[in-house]
Amino acid sequence: MYEIKTLGADVLREQASDVTEFGPELKRLTSEMFMVMKRGEGIGLAAPQVGVLKNVFVVQLADGIPRVFVNPEIIETSLEQSPYEEGCLSVPGIYADVIRPDRVRVQAYTEEGKRFTVDASGLLARVIQHEHDHLKGVLFVDRLPETKRERVLRMYKKRYRK
Repeated sequence: MYEIKTLGADVLREQASDVTEFGPELKRLTSEMFMVMKRGEGIGLAAPQVGVLKNVFVVQLADGIPRVFVNPEIIETSLEQSPYEEGCLSVPGIYADVIRPDRVRVQAYTEEGKRFTVDASGLLARVIQHEHDHLKGVLFVDRLPETKRERVLRMYKKRYRK
């Protein structure tokens, strides 16, 4: 079973690579990612968060629909943006308002290699953008204004100092 990597793990700052093989290994990865995400009480999880540098993330909101995005590409965002309090399984216990576009259009592949497009708004759009950032080595704290980011990181270090 995979474990969630937390702030300070090098893998969280690396760029993931595209999935080139669709098959049982990918299905096993996404299945385990859903289990890890649920165990952590999250609603989204990207492969780099479990130490796998592949362009894959999973999402499951309160609607209960498990969504898998393989090699996702955000192809359109709305001009309208809103703040929303975000947290992250890789930065446990830390929450902050992040400003992001309200709507996105994303193209991705299923685990079977079928291409699809999703127009998302609300929480789904937010989670897609958050998880997509992970594939680029970006954490939600990186999207905060510098002074707020420094304060949040100090709180995190104080809380998890070993």
